Amino acid sequence: MPKITYLDNDKNDPAFHRYKLKDKRGAKFMVFFLILAFIMGLIGGTGALLVLSSSQSIKDKLGINLQNLNINHSTTNKLVLEESSAIIDSSKKVSPAVVSITATSDITDFFGNVRQQESAGTGFIFTNDGYILTNKHVASDANATYTVFTADGQKYDGKITAQDPLNDLAIMKIDAKGLPVVNFGDSNQLQVGQWVIAIGNALGQLQNTVTVGVISARERQLTAGDLGGGNTEQLENLLQTDAAINPGNSGGPLVNLAGQVIGINTAIANNAQSIGFAIPINVATSAISSFQKNGKIVRPLMGVKYVSVNADLKQSQNLSIDYGALIAQGGIVSGGPAANAGLKEGDIITAINGTRIDQSNSLGGAIQQFSPGDQVQVTYLRNGKENTVKVKLGSTG
Repeated sequence: MPKITYLDNDKNDPAFHRYKLKDKRGAKFMVFFLILAFIMGLIGGTGALLVLSSSQSIKDKLGINLQNLNINHSTTNKLVLEESSAIIDSSKKVSPAVVSITATSDITDFFGNVRQQESAGTGFIFTNDGYILTNKHVASDANATYTVFTADGQKYDGKITAQDPLNDLAIMKIDAKGLPVVNFGDSNQLQVGQWVIAIGNALGQLQNTVTVGVISARERQLTAGDLGGGNTEQLENLLQTDAAINPGNSGGPLVNLAGQVIGINTAIANNAQSIGFAIPINVATSAISSFQKNGKIVRPLMGVKYVSVNADLKQSQNLSIDYGALIAQGGIVSGGPAANAGLKEGDIITAINGTRIDQSNSLGGAIQQFSPGDQVQVTYLRNGKENTVKVKLGSTG
């Protein structure tokens, strides 16, 4: 067997010194390595602390974000709940005062046969002794028989008591007492995007149907008529909404989330989806005030027929401006206020009492802010020259 000599047995062995030297170098290397490892460990630990701190910071941030998300989520849930509650509360508040109206009349067909024709609409009670506001096209036939159905299932005979000569509004009366009534809001304060509720006798069969949408636009102007294309009229300053309005909804209330009536549903766009129009309630309240004062609805009258000027009309008619109201051919009522003041066909009315007439402020809407007998200053263009004149407003009644 080979002899095994332990290195530590003989310190004089040259090999011992060689290994000892190597051991010393190894020891130094080991110390260096340990120091390096300690430094690296320290750096690593510090880095880990930094990372941990950073991670904690990120986590904190994430926690805040998550908390914010939770808050937002809770807020959203709360908002949706509050909106839903507001819709429910508003509907409950207004619906008892909403009525369905049917009109029955005799018509003679091509062969001379007489048959009954029935149409349906909506209205709402504004006095507890039975006065109802609705559309004029719902209550326009003086020879028709009107039946009013209240929300609690009661049936009454309806009578037309007043019609607005300039707007699609009418007032009906039923013989009843102690009825629920609506509250009126302020349509001048409405904002585009504001939530609204439409309530009405949808399709003439689904009484007090509730639909929800927003105010899509204000100050709309359009020519409206019945489904047959007859009995058209020019309507101005309308509210546009995407709350579903169907045949039978005409005359029903458009309501804000406070349960206040801010419009009267009156027309829909047949070639579109969810485009409906309502008369602002402030127009109706002035009609009601006139009725209560005069026993009929009296409106201020200027005695002109006009076309609202826009960019297209300016280009097609080679006009100098793209706003105002162009007095149409044959548009001066003989002996009327405008004629007496010297206004003529082709004049462009640009302002009333200094307020500009344009797409957002029609001439008709501007005049309705006054009363019969008021004197207003009319600014107009004739042959490119600006003029002013005083006009004393007349009356429709």
